[in-house]
Amino acid sequence: MSAVSNHPRSTAPEANGILTVDLAALAANWRELARRVAPAACAAVVKADGYGCGLEPVTETLFRAGCETFFVAHLAEGRRVRAAAPGAAIYVLNGMLPGTASAYAGANLHPVIGSLAEFAEWQAYVSATAWHGGAALHVDTGMNRLGMSFEEAAWLAQQPQQERGELVLLMSHLACAETPEHPLNARQIAAFRGLRTLFPGLPGSLANSSGVFLGPDAHQDLVRPGVALYGANPTPLHVNPMRPVVELHARIVQVRAIAAGETVGYRATWTAKRASRIAIVAAGYADGIFRAASARDDRPGADAMVAGRRCPLAGLISMDLLAVDVTALPEDVPRRGDFATLLEHDIGVDELAAHAGTIGYEVLTSLGRRYHRVYRD
Repeated sequence: MSAVSNHPRSTAPEANGILTVDLAALAANWRELARRVAPAACAAVVKADGYGCGLEPVTETLFRAGCETFFVAHLAEGRRVRAAAPGAAIYVLNGMLPGTASAYAGANLHPVIGSLAEFAEWQAYVSATAWHGGAALHVDTGMNRLGMSFEEAAWLAQQPQQERGELVLLMSHLACAETPEHPLNARQIAAFRGLRTLFPGLPGSLANSSGVFLGPDAHQDLVRPGVALYGANPTPLHVNPMRPVVELHARIVQVRAIAAGETVGYRATWTAKRASRIAIVAAGYADGIFRAASARDDRPGADAMVAGRRCPLAGLISMDLLAVDVTALPEDVPRRGDFATLLEHDIGVDELAAHAGTIGYEVLTSLGRRYHRVYRD
């Protein structure tokens, strides 16, 4: 992997924006989560292009760090992970589309079966081909999204062993793990405990990133962290225990002076209260900086780091540009071509998400493809 200088200007001088992914931090986050859940095993969720960080470099890094199990959303993602981690177990969370059973077998992927219809099709394929790759069984314990019902799972458990197919994992998904005191957590954990009695000896998986911090009852045999690996906070009520993974620097293309009373940006939503200097930065909502994080006269928006200091955004974020109020900085900074920092250790994905009224997941998975990407290992 390539390295990046502490100053992004030394990298890709034509780039309007540079997204740096710290693969060492990614690996450290996985090891920390694995330590917390031992003796349970720790998998990694790498769907959505590794949460926007790049599926192949993320998978390769975690595989080298010792991760042996990966979860993706789609079959195509599973094929890419298989190429990056040849010996890993790979589960496809979104289930099995009609007529795709042979594709799972061809890439040695485990479908996550979430309905009796899916199970029937999978079992027919396994019976016809004697393929022994195995599938996961997903049972809904309260999310009401994917997964067969408890009653359907109980019926399946009563079938002869040879008619159940080769199941290798029993799983469900927590709906409210980021809110530890939510009563649904205890209900889902209890329901999953009862479910496991129907399938004795079958490994179980329940916990996502936040579920890791609910304790051993949620850990079961295998945890499936996703967003925590990439530096977002899995414990929103507490200090983030994870290391930041992404940094985002965007080029300042102009610094302009405006008089008190003048407005900035579309719809004139931000008015200068004094003579001001505004830095125009080459990033916008097309690059994953959400318009909802804009600054208005009646509501502050997100911040950027410029010359080592926090500076507030000014006006609405547009498709390719945003404005930053740099009036408080010395008059000779910043200059055209300098960088504003939109994400780093002082401004994490959760902070930017909060200004946009969303979550860190959406920030990470929306990071634009126009950025020059640098992987630091």
